[in-house]
Amino acid sequence: MTTFPTLNAWLTHLETAHPVGIDMGLERISRVRDALQLTFACPVITVGGTNGKGSTCAILESILLRAGYTVGCHTSPHLLAFNERARVNGQLASDAELLPHFEAVEKARTSLADPPSLTYFEFTTLAIMQLFASRGLDAVIMEVGLGGRLDAVNILDTDCAIITSIDIDHTEYLGDTREKIAFEKAGIFRAGKPAICADPLPPQTLIDHAQTIGADLWLFGRDFRYEGQAGSERQQWNYVGRTLRRSALAYPALRGANQLINTSAALAGLEALRDRLPVSAQDIRLGLANVELPGRFQVLPGKPSIVLDVGHNPHAAAVLAQNLGNMGYFPYTYVVFGSMRDKDIASVVAHLKDEVDHWCVTDLPTPRGASAVELERTLHDAGIGDGPDSSITRFASPSEAFQDALKRASGNDRIVVFGSFFTVAGVMAYRKSQQH
Repeated sequence: MTTFPTLNAWLTHLETAHPVGIDMGLERISRVRDALQLTFACPVITVGGTNGKGSTCAILESILLRAGYTVGCHTSPHLLAFNERARVNGQLASDAELLPHFEAVEKARTSLADPPSLTYFEFTTLAIMQLFASRGLDAVIMEVGLGGRLDAVNILDTDCAIITSIDIDHTEYLGDTREKIAFEKAGIFRAGKPAICADPLPPQTLIDHAQTIGADLWLFGRDFRYEGQAGSERQQWNYVGRTLRRSALAYPALRGANQLINTSAALAGLEALRDRLPVSAQDIRLGLANVELPGRFQVLPGKPSIVLDVGHNPHAAAVLAQNLGNMGYFPYTYVVFGSMRDKDIASVVAHLKDEVDHWCVTDLPTPRGASAVELERTLHDAGIGDGPDSSITRFASPSEAFQDALKRASGNDRIVVFGSFFTVAGVMAYRKSQQH
């Protein structure tokens, strides 16, 4: 059995341990799960969807922590440190806490006849599950990676599955229609268990699959919804579920137009699990007031206004455009934009071009990244060019693009960093390096 002295050494090894980066299917990882004898005594909540997964996980985690529960929460990918993927009781798991579980996964894997190789995501997800299982927690929240049906997280039998939104992304793995993608995402549903869908227009394939397997399907608008509170001077809203109503709730600390849908999905999940994880109205209020998630329409304090958003597909770009439009007037908006090559970049640009004056396009430090030259070409094709009040400039890295935007922007302008986790991470790392 191979073993490594540090978490970084493990991660470097795992990047090349399996022949392909994404390998859909649960046969290999299920064998290792069984060898680990991985089980949870507590409720497990899985959260899938195209966008809004991380926010929904963070909202669930924040409310459950305020209610006094011990909670494990897994989200991915990470921005600056791998440890962001594993939080126990709101704190990032340390390298020392994670290491024994990496070793346990490798021991279980190599104990098998004809040991299967695991992808980076499969191996690390098993290690995080193993960490959570070892802690005897009250609740575990797992963000689903790509799709659902064949995703590594789906080796767990969930007690409540939440799907936040269904849109076109990762078409090479999930299919090129919302119907095909919805079927893949609905693969996290389980017979007899709550299956919550927050997409206002769920494809029929999702509804049919839930009925076929006998899941308890909660649909947005039918089984749960949110409503604005009439005449309330402070912004407040109500959650209306099947059997519970939560009135006079404050808006969640996460900004953005879509957060009420994400919050409603989380509250529907908690309503469905209330026999096992009861929470009070006060727990919900405190949870929403204190929820944090870097890089989700995150507006940094100070001038110029800086917005970080990991949105990287057309649906996320449409939401970002709406959120930017709601921010008020800025003379100029500078954008630091880097994207994966397999995204629908033209549609992303189409949603945002009316909100942006100056585009700082950048290469990304990954072979999957589109080059700045390719991004510039897409902008030109969309009718964006250089003029007295508009520009496109190319950069080799997100930090260089951001430094250029900082130089050119006045205190009244705003800078928006978006397009990929890599884009936002590059700028966050640069800002962190400047604070020392």
